[in-house]
Amino acid sequence: MCSALTPELKTLLAGQIARALAVFCVDEVVVFDDGQGQQRQNERSSHHQNGDNSFTGYSDPNHFLMHLLSYLETPPFLRKHLFPMHPDLKLAGSLPSLDMPHHLRRDDWCPYREGVTVEKQTEDQTKKKKRRTGKTEPEHMSLVDVGLPQKVSVPATIPPNARVTVRLPEDPGGSTAHADPITGTAVAPSEPREKAGYYWGYNVRAATSLSAVITECTYDGGYDLTFGTSERGSPIQALTKPSSDQKQIPEFNHMLIVFGGVAGLEVAVDADEELQKMGVEEPKNLFDYWVNLCPGQGSRTIRTEEAVWLGLMGLREVVLGRGRR
Repeated sequence: MCSALTPELKTLLAGQIARALAVFCVDEVVVFDDGQGQQRQNERSSHHQNGDNSFTGYSDPNHFLMHLLSYLETPPFLRKHLFPMHPDLKLAGSLPSLDMPHHLRRDDWCPYREGVTVEKQTEDQTKKKKRRTGKTEPEHMSLVDVGLPQKVSVPATIPPNARVTVRLPEDPGGSTAHADPITGTAVAPSEPREKAGYYWGYNVRAATSLSAVITECTYDGGYDLTFGTSERGSPIQALTKPSSDQKQIPEFNHMLIVFGGVAGLEVAVDADEELQKMGVEEPKNLFDYWVNLCPGQGSRTIRTEEAVWLGLMGLREVVLGRGRR
């Protein structure tokens, strides 16, 4: 991110990474601190403007990348509710749409939708509704705007302006034209993927160091297959098309691919106090596989946004062939 010199280039870089995450159905992206921030302090200071609403592409590149990735993952109709106007997002409208399955249009029907809880009706509005329909919403119900012509009522007490994944009843057909809410159920964000097989976007997580990427894993059992990337690794083709004497890659539930910055993962290991205490000197010792994504590269360096596309494409066969569903 720091190698991109202008806000336009920084925004474009984030958009390229987001597109890769969407195209290859990535469930989680972890933005970690490689310890190089102090070396760039002079650059940060020269560009930083005081205030919470300042552009963070220079002062805090990790935050900027997470901000853009989170914004782009959010269904477009929800963004105005969940993301206040901010200089980080000024150019986000120029980026290509991710157009993921949960980015549903108003006239699309899907068993699940992302929504945002809305303020409950005022007392006057409640009385008017009761006179019109003869009924009111129970106290324990919440209204959710899911992008349909009418709101969805869910049996749960949820604070306003909270993002919610909602399971809807079967296609109600013509009933979507009415103003009265339909009844749905608030569910875990993972349910559309786990129960219905939809790709439902990615989560964004921050890690303070390389070791924290692994130790703070949110999945039960952690990551059971890990790849580190480096030009000093083994050619990726040797893994995807192994010879008869090579051990086959095991099946996995949660695979992790780690990409370094311009200086590689080596600097992240050197800056990681926990890894230094453990005596870890080489990043390859942290991973099950240490791979070179582009053997014989013609440029001295491969940019991170390029490596993400190369890595996800190169390991596509592994994901499809060895991943448990």
